[in-house]
Amino acid sequence: MSIIETLAWFDGKIAPVQDVKVSALSHTLHYGTGVFEGIRSYAQHGGGGGVFRLGDHIDRLLASSRILGYEVPWTHETLCSAAIEALKANGMDSGYIRPLVWLGEGQMGVAGGDNPVHTLIAVWPWGAYLGDEGMRKGIRVMITAYERTTANASAIRAKVTGQYVTSFLAKRHVKNYGVDEGLLLDRDGYLSEATGENLFLVRDGTIFTAPDESAILHGLTRATLLTLAEDFGIPVRLERFSRSALYNADEAFLCGTAAEVTPIREVDGRPVKSSPGPITQKLQSTYLDVVRGKGERASEWITRYSV
Repeated sequence: MSIIETLAWFDGKIAPVQDVKVSALSHTLHYGTGVFEGIRSYAQHGGGGGVFRLGDHIDRLLASSRILGYEVPWTHETLCSAAIEALKANGMDSGYIRPLVWLGEGQMGVAGGDNPVHTLIAVWPWGAYLGDEGMRKGIRVMITAYERTTANASAIRAKVTGQYVTSFLAKRHVKNYGVDEGLLLDRDGYLSEATGENLFLVRDGTIFTAPDESAILHGLTRATLLTLAEDFGIPVRLERFSRSALYNADEAFLCGTAAEVTPIREVDGRPVKSSPGPITQKLQSTYLDVVRGKGERASEWITRYSV
């Protein structure tokens, strides 16, 4: 069992994360009604730390809360400052940042009531989510039978704790087969996304990824890569695609805050033609430069701080 010892921001104060007390009767513990984000800070070229797209992540956190029908009792500016405060308290110029908002002890039952809203921002060191070798050479993925929930069944535009049960099941399933990551389908059998990442393929020099209206999380790393592709003049098509299209892709990759840009080298036992392919490599290297403060886009996406 591993324990993450870190100082966290909890309801306005910095405290050791093990000292944060959560009631066993918290509504979110029973019904999965929390919202969260995953954010990364990187040591910056030239010194100091920098949080990538901090404001955009906090915007999504607050939007997720509103979708569930409760309000976070802190402003956008306060939460951005709290993330920096937590990093500084731990002396970290790079790390993973986890804001989490949940409903505490109060009225039980599915709908809850006037339960207090708690907010935590924890930070810890975290390397390549899918492994250093996976970043360099690509990972093995499997298309699972699990479906990404639809807009008529859940709050698909919110990053809700309870919705990740499907991802949990799919990830556990593929790990039993020694595979790195699982892919989810939509209700019509088209590929949606991975258990915690957005999915891209490349065919004949064009990038394909699921459209905004499909059953995906609107990932901020996804949005970043679409912007970088536009900067490079790489054609992009936002459309649904089948497993056959993925089997015949020239390149494929996953992206997310934790996974960054990770190439795919094998799908259902079929090797991808090129891993990492030239477009994947270009986007990966540019992304990893930008998050560390290099390139023209860095200044608009990074919140800098000094430890």
